[in-house]
Amino acid sequence: MRFKIIIYIMLGALLIVTNGISADAPPIESVESANTESVDRKLIPEDKAPADSVTVILSEPETAKPGETAEKAIPEEDKPQIIEEAVEPERIEPAGETSDAIETEPETKTEQPDKVVDEAKPEEDKSQTAEQDTELEKETPKEPKELKPLYVRELLDIKAGQNDSNPVWSPSGKKIAFERSIGDKREVIISGLNGVVIQKIYCKLSDKKNEEMDFFFPGIAEDISYNSGISWSPAEGSLVFMSNGGSGNYDLYLLPQLGNEAAIRLTEDDEKDSHPQWSPVADHLIFVSGRTGKADIYLMKLETKETIQITNGEKTYLYPQWSPDGKKIAMIYGSNENHDIYLIEDITKPAETLKALTTWSYDDLRPAWSPDGKKIAFYSNYNIEEDPKVWALFVIAADGSDPTEGEELYAKVVATNVIPDIESGPAWMPDSKRIIYVKNDRQSYNPIYVVNVVEKAEAILKTTTKMNHDVVCSSDGTIAFRAQIEQWDHIYIAILPN
Repeated sequence: MRFKIIIYIMLGALLIVTNGISADAPPIESVESANTESVDRKLIPEDKAPADSVTVILSEPETAKPGETAEKAIPEEDKPQIIEEAVEPERIEPAGETSDAIETEPETKTEQPDKVVDEAKPEEDKSQTAEQDTELEKETPKEPKELKPLYVRELLDIKAGQNDSNPVWSPSGKKIAFERSIGDKREVIISGLNGVVIQKIYCKLSDKKNEEMDFFFPGIAEDISYNSGISWSPAEGSLVFMSNGGSGNYDLYLLPQLGNEAAIRLTEDDEKDSHPQWSPVADHLIFVSGRTGKADIYLMKLETKETIQITNGEKTYLYPQWSPDGKKIAMIYGSNENHDIYLIEDITKPAETLKALTTWSYDDLRPAWSPDGKKIAFYSNYNIEEDPKVWALFVIAADGSDPTEGEELYAKVVATNVIPDIESGPAWMPDSKRIIYVKNDRQSYNPIYVVNVVEKAEAILKTTTKMNHDVVCSSDGTIAFRAQIEQWDHIYIAILPN
């Protein structure tokens, strides 16, 4: 189109010049006039010309007088104007577009970079937000998973005026013994899982001053940590316990058969004997006695009552625990607020195989063997805050291959802010991979948790009970614990899924 306009303009100009040179030739004037009209019609159609099209106007030539040249007919200043107007149509928009679009197009192009920047900003904001969220996740502890038991129920009918505590499972998990306090007296209750009481043990020493006691047990132990409670025989037909027998001095007693009304006195010493533990493989007992003026570990053969001292330390030995195979003993050794975990690797050579599993300045309490015998769990008040009242749960290798102190030992923590259960220790589950414990969280009424000691992943056990303590786990995975109803403590039973 542009090319045609320039052609027509040049033809018109050529006709005008020719006409100026040959003014006497009427036929050419007639042709010029006709061509001019043709150019005007082709350049600017009256009904189809775009609204903003450039109109090329060719001045109608004046009739030249005889003798005038063409220069006067077309002044020099008009020639550049025609050329500029001929060049101006380069801005004519392509077919189908309007001149407004062409005028706004450069504005659109100049705004494009800004648009790209604007679009990039949200991505930067998203990236920054993602980083902030990641940091927040690191700073904010994740909520533990919830684990709903298959059921939770009271072991026995709940009655006011009595407090039950310290449950101990029989080896098969079919019976459970616990302590019941009523006023100033305390008795041992033996029950089946169906809530039927098998036997109550409560009696005083007889006036005959022999080795028997008639029915048993006022004040078997105060609510302090040095009471060892009850230990079942491997066949679970009998058990041992400690009692003052009403005399004020604590000794060990044997109930030789469930249902018997008489218990046999095993020790009779002026110093306290406590913490009896029946061997899982033989009729042997280990226990703690202060008969030498300090607490040491002793071994007794039940058949003959022969007693052997197996430790001789300058400090106190407490809470001895048999390994599952009956060949080793774990215990604590120390004084005041610094106890360490110790191990006798061979019960037949106690002095030669005694070794420390922890050696730092913190208080380590109540070792508990895993069912497979490969690990030992214990409580320690080592923590970053250096608060001696904050306790954590540790798990170490039973063979003594783990570090005994420092950051390397602290890396063995599996749960923090726990309530230490001094009577029974950490409660291993049968798979030797999980431990049940009580979280020190009074706002949530001391909830029960389950922790995987390998993955260090924990879950809260939704028991709906309050002020939980004394958690123990049977050989089949059933959990027993005490919880508070109004102002009284009672024993509960719970079963986990899977």
